[in-house]
Amino acid sequence: MAKEPEEHGDAYESDAYESYEPEPGSALERSDAPQNPGLPDEEHRITDKDPKAARTAERRIAMFFGLSVVGSIFATVAYVIFPIIPGDMTSVRLNNGLIGLGITLGLLGIGFGAVYWAKNLMSDEEMIEERHPTRGDDDTREKASQIFTDANKESGFTRRSLVRNSLIGALLATPIPAVVLFRDLAPAASPTEKMKQTMWDQGVRLTRDPSGEPIRAADVTIGSAFHVIPEGLKETKSGKLEEKAKAAVLLMRLPIEDLNASEERRDWSYQGIVAYSKICTHVGCPVALYEQHTHHLLCPCHQSQFDVSNECEVIFGPAARPLPQLPITVDEAGYLVAQSDFTEPVGPSFWEREL
Repeated sequence: MAKEPEEHGDAYESDAYESYEPEPGSALERSDAPQNPGLPDEEHRITDKDPKAARTAERRIAMFFGLSVVGSIFATVAYVIFPIIPGDMTSVRLNNGLIGLGITLGLLGIGFGAVYWAKNLMSDEEMIEERHPTRGDDDTREKASQIFTDANKESGFTRRSLVRNSLIGALLATPIPAVVLFRDLAPAASPTEKMKQTMWDQGVRLTRDPSGEPIRAADVTIGSAFHVIPEGLKETKSGKLEEKAKAAVLLMRLPIEDLNASEERRDWSYQGIVAYSKICTHVGCPVALYEQHTHHLLCPCHQSQFDVSNECEVIFGPAARPLPQLPITVDEAGYLVAQSDFTEPVGPSFWEREL
């Protein structure tokens, strides 16, 4: 206990007074300190006092959730009934407007219903909850569990079946437009067959990208790499980019002794000249970097590496399978031509689950 300074007459010694420190906790509360005003008296709502008003509010909440269901279904139906017609901006505006209206109703219905529910039916009793910086003891955890139980009773989620069921229906219907819209981004036909069919066919010449100039076998020197497109791609009127995205090829020439071709692919190359799809089998990026000394192809997006000397097998990175090989030969004029189309799907591996 701190020792108070000694008295001398009616005054303390000045040095003792200056060195005196009151004991912690001995300070007196100031009479003019701000007082805790407390919480105002609770004002009961009409729905708290009148069961009929509570049932009316419950029906309104269900109406909002039902409106959400209607909006979500409307957006889906509008997307199907009013399709976008290429070149017709009126159809674009109509399609987008109706879908947007339906999705708006779907989301606002849930929002309005939840807010109306909270303001009119859920308990509005104010309370103060202390924060605990560490894990509470078992009694505290049990109390926390009880809080959830009490919240369930106060909100009426399990008791008010009309509100609960309409909310569940609205939440289930809300993702439907998104599912329909995103599904329509994928090809309607089988992606496997679509990615197997390109512009390459028997006798189609290999031409330079982008000039379209045919390539002679004699022009391809050891260590060189050509960006190749099929003959006739430049004259394509529609879907040119889509066709190029599937048919783009890299052409390289290696010393014949460096090629390790399997038995069924021995005639797919011509005097060390090989052609492989330019589309990475990871996520479809263009594989455009060729290292002459190692015979490696590098995808700059995610660093997948392919060994050209071993049928473009994956030696590093996330790609799941080798690049598809285009069988080639030469025609009577000495130009490089395709023997056939690709024998497997080109592009990302998720298009073809069996590979």
